[in-house]
Amino acid sequence: QVQLVESGGGLVQPGGSLRLSCATSGVIFTHSGMAWYRQAPGKQRELVATISKLGATDYADSVKGRFTISRDWAKSTLHLQMNSLKPEDTAVYYCNEGDNWGQGTQVTVSS
Repeated sequence: QVQLVESGGGLVQPGGSLRLSCATSGVIFTHSGMAWYRQAPGKQRELVATISKLGATDYADSVKGRFTISRDWAKSTLHLQMNSLKPEDTAVYYCNEGDNWGQGTQVTVSS
């Protein structure tokens, strides 16, 4: 059974940073592409960043140069480093692997 558990969200001022983590279990981590999505109130869920099983990364235009997706192979954990945060980054952030989703972690960017 696959489990994805996000953590690291919170309230941060504009220009600040947060690091999200997604602890995985039941995932063959070395064989899986993974992603971060987000959903703001009243909006559809959108793709933020992806990382392939070989480590290739891709980002939504809105976060390029500010966010970095990475893997900790030893801990089977996915990360999202978010810098230069903006109010429009406010959303619930979800970890994804195939058809599997975490419960989400709230990120609020506000002064």
